[in-house]
Amino acid sequence: MISCLSNSSPFPPVSQALTEPNGLLAAGGSLTPERLLYAYRHGIFPWFNPGEPILWWSPDPRMVLLPAEFKCSNSLSKILRRGEFEIRMNTSFEQVMRACAAPREGQGTWISEEMISAYCTLHQMGYAQSIETWREDKLVGGLYGISLGQMFYGESMFSAVSNASKIALTYLCGLPYSMIDCQMHTPHLASMGARLMSRNEFIAKLSVLVDLNIAS
Repeated sequence: MISCLSNSSPFPPVSQALTEPNGLLAAGGSLTPERLLYAYRHGIFPWFNPGEPILWWSPDPRMVLLPAEFKCSNSLSKILRRGEFEIRMNTSFEQVMRACAAPREGQGTWISEEMISAYCTLHQMGYAQSIETWREDKLVGGLYGISLGQMFYGESMFSAVSNASKIALTYLCGLPYSMIDCQMHTPHLASMGARLMSRNEFIAKLSVLVDLNIAS
C-alpha cells in the first residue's frame, strides 16, 4: 500500500516506496512550490498521467549522471566543432516544456497543463532551468529540470533535429553541477555515461549537494 496525501500531509520515508512499480511512494497532495522543492531535496519527484492523482516516486536504484563521466561521442564532438548550434539558458522555458510535452510516436505525455503551470512557477522563482539548443534562431532541442545547489534534477528533453538534446546535455555537463539526476534507466542515457546508483547512496549525496553553492 502507498500513502495517500492531503495537501498538508508529509511524505512518508522513501524507504517505504514500493519495489513494484519501482519507487512508487505516495499519491495525492499538490504541486505547490513548497511541496515540489521539499520532494526534490529528499529524492522524490512527481510523475503521473493527465487525469490521474499526483503520483510521487523515489526509485531504487536511481539513474544518475556525474558530469565527469559524461561520454561525448566522436560524431557529437564533430557536430559541436562545426558551430551550427547556439546554446541559450532560460530564454524560452515554457516553450521547452511544451516541446517536451508534445506527443511522440506511440506515446502520450505526462507533462500536463498542471505540470507546466507548476514548473513555470518554479522557473519564475529561479529553481527550474532550461538549456536550449537553437539553430538559425529557431529552438530545435533542449532540456529542463530543477536546480538546487550543486544538484540538477533532469525532467525531460526533446529534439526537433538530430542530436539537439545531446548538445544541450553536453552543455549542462559543463556547468558546475556535481550530479545530474536522470531518474529512470534508459539505454540512451547509459550510452552517454549515466549509471545506476542505490537510493541510499543517492539520498546521502544529494543531502550534501543541495546545500552547496554552485560556484564552490
